[in-house]
Amino acid sequence: MRVITLTNKFKKMNILILGSGGREYSIGLALKNEKSHNLYFMPGNGATSDLGKNINITDYEKLAIFAKENSIDLTIVGPEGPLVDGVVDIFKKYELTIFGPSRQAAQLEGSKAYMKNILKKYNIPTAAFIETSNKQDAYDFIDGMKNLPIVVKADGLCGGKGVIIAQSKEEAKKTVDDMLNGEAFGEAGEKVIVEEFLDGYELSVFAICDGENYKILPAAQDHKRVGDGDTGPNTGGMGAYAPTPLVNDEIYKKLEDRVIKPTLKGMQEENAPFEGVLFVGVMVVNGEPIVLEYNVRFGDPECEILMPLIESKVSELFYYGATKQLDKLDIKFKNKFAVGVVMASSNYPYSASAPSIISLSNIVDKELLENSHISFAGVEEKDGNLIATGGRVAVCVGLGDNIQEARDRAYLLSSEISFDGKKFRTDIAYQALKN
Repeated sequence: MRVITLTNKFKKMNILILGSGGREYSIGLALKNEKSHNLYFMPGNGATSDLGKNINITDYEKLAIFAKENSIDLTIVGPEGPLVDGVVDIFKKYELTIFGPSRQAAQLEGSKAYMKNILKKYNIPTAAFIETSNKQDAYDFIDGMKNLPIVVKADGLCGGKGVIIAQSKEEAKKTVDDMLNGEAFGEAGEKVIVEEFLDGYELSVFAICDGENYKILPAAQDHKRVGDGDTGPNTGGMGAYAPTPLVNDEIYKKLEDRVIKPTLKGMQEENAPFEGVLFVGVMVVNGEPIVLEYNVRFGDPECEILMPLIESKVSELFYYGATKQLDKLDIKFKNKFAVGVVMASSNYPYSASAPSIISLSNIVDKELLENSHISFAGVEEKDGNLIATGGRVAVCVGLGDNIQEARDRAYLLSSEISFDGKKFRTDIAYQALKN
């Protein structure tokens, strides 16, 4: 593996980004703003081609050979799928520098059972649970639970949607049935997790890790449900903001001492040191952070709001993380807040929506131009037009000196993008602003 010696000037690098969503676009945009790198996206989307070159090589071996032949200095993996499939292991076999966890370490997201057992083994605070593929065992656990609601999770990857909060024991049992029968989530539901419901507020905490060292990013809060007031079904995320005032120094300290440090130490003991982004889904109950789940990559839309808050060079953060040099990095953040509002298609998350041409206003407001941007996701380019292809189309990101200002700019920007059936929540960051 060729390790670049970093200087203050920082080397011009060839960087490959895997993925096609708003998360990958926002990483690309942050790198593009450094004005020194050549960017490649696999596969990218209709807007990433404005930031770099889109390529279409889906076979990871062939992609590694492409990276070798094109002198790719750093590969950044956006989504969980390639990580769980072992893309990092393949790239390292070719002595390439890649940011992300190994196939084994990626099981923290690839298998909820693996993750819960790691939490249990290393005494990391989490909800009481059972993992099973036996329907009766799940029933017995449900019958023994004292409180409602009850959380039922499919074991495998479900694109952020394999979690059902059942309001009765009957609903919990039916959900177990649907999952284990393969009706709800196919193979991902061959094993289920049933766990107690935690009543508090949820946070997204991200640590950039190199197997041993880590850097914590400002805590964010995501809005999972499709409708205002947290109504309707779960989605991949309808908006987010950071830093959240719901986290204080005491909670950060507890997260480091009780969650991040023992997780990194535990994964070392499992011979699967964790490198990449450790995404900790946390429920804070009476001031105590309790782990809901781990993901092994940036959240989306959290990534879209965290990238513009990083004052340091984003390339350095990823590169130091990929080359076990995080202890050398002094990461700095802007003294700002960011709010991201997802523009989704009309039928999201229920079904596909018809493609629609995106129209963008010519923004003249200087403050808005300097303190907001769009991260594109579900889009393709066709005949010179940007087309909304369904799902989550774009994230409108606003920055400000406080959450209200950032939020106002995000919503102002959202009025400058239009396509048929555009749908978005109007209450992003409400928990931070309600007091």
